[in-house]
Amino acid sequence: MVKSILKSTIILSRLSIMVACNSTNRLTIKNQEKMFTVEQIKTAHSKVKTGADFPAFIQDIKKLGVAYYETFVMDGHTDYYGENDYKAISPARYEHLVIADTVNAEQFKKKLKEHQHGKTGYPTFIKMCATFGIEKWNVCMDKMTCTYFDKAGNEILVEEIPQN
Repeated sequence: MVKSILKSTIILSRLSIMVACNSTNRLTIKNQEKMFTVEQIKTAHSKVKTGADFPAFIQDIKKLGVAYYETFVMDGHTDYYGENDYKAISPARYEHLVIADTVNAEQFKKKLKEHQHGKTGYPTFIKMCATFGIEKWNVCMDKMTCTYFDKAGNEILVEEIPQN
């Protein structure tokens, strides 16, 4: 008996339904009503000039359907996640940075506060993260938190995102 494996995806964008057939025995239907694009997120991010603008940016992308995202300090790329396992990945934003092996949490927290109060721009913030050992941060829209991690995956800081 010949087993055929159907590996195709049909996307009906008008109906916002995606049907993915991975095998003859399995059919998955996923509702994709809130698909967002990296371009939409980029447009929302263009309004961010300093850390003080971050809460408004979060509200904007939450409205687009972003449930969670993870930004990597090494090259600035971000993985955005939505409903039903939807994922959009932004390209690297700059040349690779070296992340310090040792975390300086107190200095990081001090400089982060300065950034959040508009005293530094994003490029300065990113370099500061690398210098103080921050590998990435995760933003969770449900919890409205931003969590910073070191290279070993340890939580360095969890902050609540202001909602106004």
